[in-house]
Amino acid sequence: MLKDARIVPYIPVANVARARKFYEEKIGLRAREEYAGGVIYECGDGSWVFMYPSPGAGTSRASTAFWAVDDVEAEVAALRARGVVFEEYDMPGLKTKNGIASAGGAKTAWFKDTEGNILAISQRASPRAP
Repeated sequence: MLKDARIVPYIPVANVARARKFYEEKIGLRAREEYAGGVIYECGDGSWVFMYPSPGAGTSRASTAFWAVDDVEAEVAALRARGVVFEEYDMPGLKTKNGIASAGGAKTAWFKDTEGNILAISQRASPRAP
């Protein structure tokens, strides 16, 4: 049943070589393997993400994936030091300050990859779910 199956985020990219530079050099992911024209990246706690070539890259106006972190401010600072630019939002129910929004029991910061995908890092106010 799906409730017992792992779920793997897929991130579409138009240019794999350009995106690899971003994911590996800017956000520090390590490629586990190349697969089907894309790249599988290992992340924390045995999780992984698959970056794959797609003409639909960057077309979603919603977050593609997010990383659950323990200290969003520290992650934002580290990523900014590597050249990642964070989005600023000012709309009803969501306002960022220095790239970080505090709402709904979490602190979250959003950034775009080279392909226009919206990604996020988020720190829950309460302990993370398993």
